[in-house]
Amino acid sequence: MTDPAFPLLRRAAGDLGARAWAVGGYVRDTLLGRPHPDLDVLVEDGRALELAERFAALAAARRPALFPRFGTAQVTWGGRAVEFVSARAESYAPDSRKPFVRPASVEEDLLRRDFTVNAMLMDFDGVIHDPLGGRADLERRLLRTPRPAEVTFSDDPLRMLRAIRFAAQLGFALAADLLPTMRRLRDRARPPVLSAERIADELRKMLLSDRPRLALELLDQGGLMEPLLPEVYACHGVAQGGYHVADVYGHTLLTVEAAAAHGPPDLVLRLAALFHDVGKPATATPDGAFHGHHDVGADLTRRALTRLRFSNADVDRVSRLVRLHLRPVFYDSSWGDGGVRRLAREAGDQLWTLARADVAASAYPDGAKLDELEARLHAVLEETPSRMRIPVSGRDVMRLRGLPPGPEVGRIKAALEELVLDGTLPPDRDALMTYLREHPAL
Repeated sequence: MTDPAFPLLRRAAGDLGARAWAVGGYVRDTLLGRPHPDLDVLVEDGRALELAERFAALAAARRPALFPRFGTAQVTWGGRAVEFVSARAESYAPDSRKPFVRPASVEEDLLRRDFTVNAMLMDFDGVIHDPLGGRADLERRLLRTPRPAEVTFSDDPLRMLRAIRFAAQLGFALAADLLPTMRRLRDRARPPVLSAERIADELRKMLLSDRPRLALELLDQGGLMEPLLPEVYACHGVAQGGYHVADVYGHTLLTVEAAAAHGPPDLVLRLAALFHDVGKPATATPDGAFHGHHDVGADLTRRALTRLRFSNADVDRVSRLVRLHLRPVFYDSSWGDGGVRRLAREAGDQLWTLARADVAASAYPDGAKLDELEARLHAVLEETPSRMRIPVSGRDVMRLRGLPPGPEVGRIKAALEELVLDGTLPPDRDALMTYLREHPAL
């Protein structure tokens, strides 16, 4: 099926007498039968801005965003971004990834790209132009650089992470020279050459891929895990006994893999699986115990994700899961409903799923109690009305008790919440307000 933008692009290029092609990930994913909504258009002879203006006019779209300094433009049309870029070549200083850009031929432009599978052209009749053998690499499911990997990765060190990410997303193998080159250039794949935000974005995509364990293995084999995720790297060789079948590092990979097998991709869950045992190296004792590793691990997790510029919300949620990850394993049938509700309130289904993945990555024999806990968690989460959040606000407490804003209001409200969680009081507003009036010592 012809892309709906192609007839308009063909007409715009014809009107201007310009030569242009679809390029990059759009072409790759079209050949793989994968969705790729955005479209990159490579334009010869520095005419990208002209073609963007003409396409926008024909498509009745808003005027393009123009970036003359870089020879690029973007048109938003039909809910998608159509990016126009003039063919260019780039050169880099050894201590920077900011390029010096100059106009170039289409052939030179393709050579500067990251991988041959991203360096194919498609004309607006759907015909593929492939001077670098990208289609054969696509069929072999191989990631190969257009130039020697040393040059491609030195030009833009982010490409080392992109190689691993594409391997995990697409299930492709890396050409034989890629991992050794990564090991040689590993020091360029970190701040200040790469920003923490760009590193985190690639790590996020790796973890959300279909093969997060493969991504982590390749990061390690390429020498990139130690500089980027030193907390996880430190788990190598940390032995553990009991029901475990691998060292802490191997167990971590198995846990990530197991977490990824549960439901749709969940970044917080997969990050928690990755970091859940990072406190073990620092807490290991000669008798094989790891006392307090959940608390140490939560602190390490918070520092690591903050360093990588993850959002405050994700940092809080992941570190909380790491701190609580042992709770479900310590569950027994003697727990009251209040204890189950507290666990559900603190972490919900994600904690149970993390515990399942943790257990699946070991030879732990008592899965039946996790089944029981899961059933009880679902039961308390589905209670109507819910006991997880009381229908009384801090303003209600202040008004009824004649209190100003402050810690005392929070203490009283928290005490009410605990009584509701335990089942002592119903989650009913009138009943709670009556209890507040009748128990001034609360």
